[in-house]
Amino acid sequence: MAFICLLTVHLHLPGNADLKGKRKQVKSLKAQLQQRFGVSVAETDHHDLWQRATLSVALVARDRGGAEQRADAVERFTASRLGDWVTVDRRVVSATDLEDH
Repeated sequence: MAFICLLTVHLHLPGNADLKGKRKQVKSLKAQLQQRFGVSVAETDHHDLWQRATLSVALVARDRGGAEQRADAVERFTASRLGDWVTVDRRVVSATDLEDH
């Protein structure tokens, strides 16, 4: 059975003074998450705000524990880069849960 984890990562970027700085920081974080953890990442909200961003991160694992461990690692890594300026919502579902819908 496979498990899918979706993380919604809310970022506050107080050091940015414009959209160009935000885009650079978000692009770098997305690339690091993809390379380090093999996750899919997309910026999904606050495109026109220069101090806020929302990323959606998706990962797949064979078991729930593996999904939770990988999600924990993604959260720790993101927090290590941005500290208290990050909040994360998490949802883990099994592939069979999705088949029922």
